[in-house]
Amino acid sequence: MRVAAYLMRIGRGGPLYSVTDRLHDGRTVQVPGRDIAPTVSAWLAELGAHSPLVDDLAQAVCVGDWAVAYAVADQLSVDVAVAQSPFA
Repeated sequence: MRVAAYLMRIGRGGPLYSVTDRLHDGRTVQVPGRDIAPTVSAWLAELGAHSPLVDDLAQAVCVGDWAVAYAVADQLSVDVAVAQSPFA
């Protein structure tokens, strides 16, 4: 069995990212890339706000464009980092 197929089978098909909400006492979650936008959107909704930048953030993180990811994260008042590699 290929390593990638095995990792997908056991549910570890990609890295987890640590996303921290700087507006709510540093609330932090660890999520796969596909869950970054919904998570940050939910946090914004709690404040009565929404932003299309959440999709830009998720895309930048998932493709590894960290310069863009950090800039967009700053605009959204969140921090993001790799929490766990799929090979850890």
